[in-house]
Amino acid sequence: MRKFWRKGLAPVTSLILMAVLLIGPWAGTTVSAKEQLTTGDAYRIVSLGDSLTVGYEPGMDVNSKPYGFVDRLLEQGLYHGRMEVTNLGIAGLKTDGLKHYVQAIQDERAVSAEDIQAGLKDPRVTALGAEAAKAKSVIAEADVITITIGGNDLFEIIHKAGTLKPDELASRVQELFGIYTDNVTSVVNNLHSINPDAIIILADQYQPVPEIADKLIYPKLMNAAEQFTKVIDGVADTFVTNGINVKVAHVAKEFIGSEMTMTHILKEDIHPNQYGYEVMARIFSETIWGDYTKPVMHEANQPMGIIVSGKELKTPYKPVIVNNQNFVAIQDIVNAVGAKSVWSNKTSSAAITYGDKEVIIKIGSKSVTVNGAAVKIDTPAFLHKVGKEQKTYVPLAVLASGLGFDVKYNPKLRTVFINP
Repeated sequence: MRKFWRKGLAPVTSLILMAVLLIGPWAGTTVSAKEQLTTGDAYRIVSLGDSLTVGYEPGMDVNSKPYGFVDRLLEQGLYHGRMEVTNLGIAGLKTDGLKHYVQAIQDERAVSAEDIQAGLKDPRVTALGAEAAKAKSVIAEADVITITIGGNDLFEIIHKAGTLKPDELASRVQELFGIYTDNVTSVVNNLHSINPDAIIILADQYQPVPEIADKLIYPKLMNAAEQFTKVIDGVADTFVTNGINVKVAHVAKEFIGSEMTMTHILKEDIHPNQYGYEVMARIFSETIWGDYTKPVMHEANQPMGIIVSGKELKTPYKPVIVNNQNFVAIQDIVNAVGAKSVWSNKTSSAAITYGDKEVIIKIGSKSVTVNGAAVKIDTPAFLHKVGKEQKTYVPLAVLASGLGFDVKYNPKLRTVFINP
């Protein structure tokens, strides 16, 4: 088994290099800097780091949309209120590459892929480097900045743990820890300079090789991972002592003993699988908000989910999809958001008000009136029979956004999040 595993680990490096080719720029359920800055009251997260931040899994191509921990953090935030996430992850990034990238952001200058880190092949990196100046304003508006970094620096330990003498291994581990500490200290100082109010969250690094692979090497790898967590805790403590709000997302301990069930190691790839990314999201969520809500995926043949201000809308009048638009019974959504409605038999229309906002929706009309202005819609409101009742069904997004609510549809969960 040991020979097989050591042989099997060799392709992991090439697979990781392949990974950086497969992720498109600004991927996942994230938003651009322009979109983020136009939402004045959203809670904002900016995520920096390596392929863990990107959300890479083996088998992805340039058209794949990752569903990593960052994408799941967007979901978690939507249970709390308006939420925007910007993913600036770069696959293959090391700590010195992150330092160069953040320095360019701080200096508000464009930077090439090679100047960030030699040999980077992530197709995102050229665009991210060119727009480094724009990233500064995004970071300056962030409430939280998450960082996953260090795995690519420490990856050589997996290969050398079985060949180096104990004192040689210990020396190299400490050397790598020193590089990590220096580079991450520079990164955090620059980020704090850009945004003194943001919470900066560093993740420690899980160890992906299971004990069954090599019982002699496993303790050495675990020891290195435990030491690394202590190094990160020490870095965070130093910043906290100096008044900088740095926290640690303790991811590594969650993977211990579950390396084969939480990563793609059996496919000769060290990245988390969906279970692993969900666990990472839970740890980050608990670090940020103190809780984690396990999302529900609604099947394609079932009604979609609707979350209003963090609570699921439960109703016997199920939502329906017409022309790729979500329609709901008008009274259900009015009650859920705390709005008021008045029905006119004369005009077959409903006037819905929330604060100083008003939306008038007429059965069969190809437009709605939003605060006195006509807005065209593709599919009009209609009467829908539920049992023996006729219910007025209205386009959810048009109604909620017209009343000033934030509306986000998550196709992965088949769930709409509505927040005031």
